[in-house]
Amino acid sequence: MFVSSGDFVDRVFGTGAADASGMRRGWFGAALAAGWLLYLVPQIYDSWVEHGTVRAAGATAAVLAFGGLIVTAFVVFRRLDWDEQDDPRSVDPRIWPLLAGMAALSVAMMALLGASALPTALYIAVVAIFSLPTRLSLAVVVAVSAAMVAVPVFAPGWWLGGTALVLAVIPPVIWLAREIGLRGRRLQAITRSQRADLAIEAERNRVARDVHDILGHSLTVITIKTELAQRLIDVDVARAKAELADVERLAREALAGVRDTVGGLREVSLHRELATAHTALTAAEIVAVLPDSTMVDTRHGELFGWVLREAVTNVVRHSAAEHCTVVVTENSIEITDDGRGFDVTAPSGAGLRGLAERLRAAGGTLTVSTPPGGGVGLLAAVPAEGSAR
Repeated sequence: MFVSSGDFVDRVFGTGAADASGMRRGWFGAALAAGWLLYLVPQIYDSWVEHGTVRAAGATAAVLAFGGLIVTAFVVFRRLDWDEQDDPRSVDPRIWPLLAGMAALSVAMMALLGASALPTALYIAVVAIFSLPTRLSLAVVVAVSAAMVAVPVFAPGWWLGGTALVLAVIPPVIWLAREIGLRGRRLQAITRSQRADLAIEAERNRVARDVHDILGHSLTVITIKTELAQRLIDVDVARAKAELADVERLAREALAGVRDTVGGLREVSLHRELATAHTALTAAEIVAVLPDSTMVDTRHGELFGWVLREAVTNVVRHSAAEHCTVVVTENSIEITDDGRGFDVTAPSGAGLRGLAERLRAAGGTLTVSTPPGGGVGLLAAVPAEGSAR
């Protein structure tokens, strides 16, 4: 599967949803970022040898503190989802003293270790990119890049040649990758929403066509026969009665047709919902792992059909998942995805509450969980036939 630059940055540094896998990626990103500070070990060693205890101890403490701030930044602030970063009010105010502390420590390391500590400024930009809205993070990136070019110019003996320019280009590149990831996610969300809306609109159009076909012809014939009966009622009573009998028959047939159409909308079966789920998930570019509808045999087909319909709707609209798996047994149905997950302790929506009520009426239970690997798991189970309730 193709992975965009934004998705790669997201997966490495763990800036996605705050599920269990995202937490592991956050720690991995923190360890990876802090680990790069090991390149300063030779400079710290030289400082101990050449400059004595005080200066070397200060450099060591600054590096350790800087690494601690990096870990804190990636573990704490990575939970901010890029999709929620447009509003400056969503910024965690604790990020500002953290960035200020990183800047102060970076300056201290440059003063103690010289030009070799200049790349530490990159971390300030990276933390800002993954913790601030687009415009604020861009402002920090520009400031850091400008400083990385300016400092070697004014610092005595800091001739770095083109190295400073190369280092100064890195923050804008990372910012651009983050922006690509953000826009890609938004486009995916919009596309999924539009596809869901198109599916709903297509169903409405189908119903409209059915109703038009049923009522359009019948009402036209009823109108003609009623007018004819009115003209015949004083001339040929028997024929007028026959026309009115036809009107009654046509009206009953039209009513039955409308009831069948509405009944088709209300009727839910597991076999039909499995086919619909495959269509909806495929349209949303979600890999669907579904059982063969011809092999599914359960006495709770209608109930499980309602569960599957609601679960798939939520997966398509809200999960941002790549895979969705459905497992059906005689007395249970389980739907899992690998999306962003959600807070299972938060109040349920109307759809889940309705499902829970349906399950309770059947003596069953509805369980919603966030599996260890992330995403959402929904399990509907009913007692086996003959078991005590």
